[in-house]
Amino acid sequence: MEKLRFMLLFIILPLTLAGLFYSKNDLPLEMVAFESLTDEEANLILVSPKDSIVEKVTVNNHIASLINKNYTKNKIYSVTFNGTETDSAGNLVVYVDLDRTDVVGKGFNEKQLSLL
Repeated sequence: MEKLRFMLLFIILPLTLAGLFYSKNDLPLEMVAFESLTDEEANLILVSPKDSIVEKVTVNNHIASLINKNYTKNKIYSVTFNGTETDSAGNLVVYVDLDRTDVVGKGFNEKQLSLL
């Protein structure tokens, strides 16, 4: 019986420790962004969070108006969820810090007008 406990401990302990070292940093940026959405925002995504565009962009005046005022870096990741455009706004965009774990803002990009 003692040998069985030792073997179980030998198997379970490494698995438990491995779970402690798993971090949000292991998640794709799309999923970090998706996890920050409200239910209403998530419902705009009809296909999959993977149907998005991830870019490293320079913080401009428009982006600065959508993100945390304490964010001081001049670069940021933007995750644009395709197919989330509404009648009044463009696609939903979530801004993630360069550390790839902290969401620092979100909003909608400007709606593209059709010339037709």
